[in-house]
Amino acid sequence: MDPLTLYITLLAVGFILVGIEIFIPGGILGTFGAIAWLAAAIVGWTKFPDPWKLVSAVGLLFIGLLTFVIWIRYFPKSRMGKLLSLSENAANYKAHKNTDLPPVGSVGKALSTLRPSGIAEVEGRRLDVVANGEWIDAGEPVKISSTSGGHISVVKA
Repeated sequence: MDPLTLYITLLAVGFILVGIEIFIPGGILGTFGAIAWLAAAIVGWTKFPDPWKLVSAVGLLFIGLLTFVIWIRYFPKSRMGKLLSLSENAANYKAHKNTDLPPVGSVGKALSTLRPSGIAEVEGRRLDVVANGEWIDAGEPVKISSTSGGHISVVKA
């Protein structure tokens, strides 16, 4: 394969892999795309005549930096970026408010195995709870031992 064909192929593969990275996030395809661009730069530097090797290297560096800047600036605002990131409301989510918790000493039933956390039903409400010290099997009675900042600790009743 002649150097120009190899160079163009590596560039195209790099662009395709970095483009696919937008739809299949994880960093692997983008990394392979960057490696393809680096390989294209090496091919260009070693096979092209003197003025063009520098043009190739600087051009690829510029395209790589421009792609990175565009990605950082616009991807988080895109529909896909919004789907893949937490909203401000989700970051401030608390499971329970102190004012709506059942009182300490309330008895209920573990709906899931508490190892140590899980779901319990207390006063007809499903609550996220943490077993205080031991695992509790689903179906066993539990009693609220303490509440603090929305955190509910239970023990076997």
